[in-house]
Amino acid sequence: MGFFDHWHDSRALMLACAVVFASSADLKAGTLEGAASYAASSSSQPFGLAASRVFAGGLREKWRGVERKLDDERVQLALCDGDRERCASPAALGFLAIVDTARARDGRARLGEINRAINLAIRPMSDQAQYGEMDVWTSPLTTFAHGAGDCEDYAIAKFVALNQAGVSADDLRIVIVRDSLRGEDHAVVAARLNEHWLLLDNRRMAMVEDGDARNYRALFVIDQYGLLQYADPSLVADIPRVAPPSALNAALQPG
Repeated sequence: MGFFDHWHDSRALMLACAVVFASSADLKAGTLEGAASYAASSSSQPFGLAASRVFAGGLREKWRGVERKLDDERVQLALCDGDRERCASPAALGFLAIVDTARARDGRARLGEINRAINLAIRPMSDQAQYGEMDVWTSPLTTFAHGAGDCEDYAIAKFVALNQAGVSADDLRIVIVRDSLRGEDHAVVAARLNEHWLLLDNRRMAMVEDGDARNYRALFVIDQYGLLQYADPSLVADIPRVAPPSALNAALQPG
């Protein structure tokens, strides 16, 4: 099947990608329990907003589960990378082929290659259709083995592939956003290049800067150290630099 045939057939499902990242109770309580009493510098994060480290809650535990799988998969990828002929994992070989092509490129071309190749390698499919349950986060080799996933699966695969291709972990984020046009949550990767954050999105081949994604409101961000929650920009001025977790909990509740 040609590129345009593939893209036409997949486009409707890509646009329909919605993610249930946490229940409303999680957003109001669990994910904010134990939030750090400091905010990460807004200049270090996509969308230019301050974000506070989150140490507890359902969303953090979901990411911790992915991290444990990533530790195992990095070992498998290293073994396959060292001996492709004996690699018994077609998923690992397919993933490494994408990484190899990206490594041969620099700068924006490297980011664009990862975005394009992974968008085409994974069929859009909801967690409900694939696993019979909502909000399943999968590691890259699991996603490649199935050949299908939803937006956070694309984002996790890109996050790992970019790092494997030579992009510093300091310049990579997974960002959970609220899409105001579609009224749903969504996941993208943000990669920093020349002090600008570019968004790698399974809904489009072209990358855009974070400031140009007007319909995206940033909710959470994941970096190499874990999960952070963005402050509501309208409340940032009212949140003290040093505040107890209870104060952040009250200030950052939705609505």
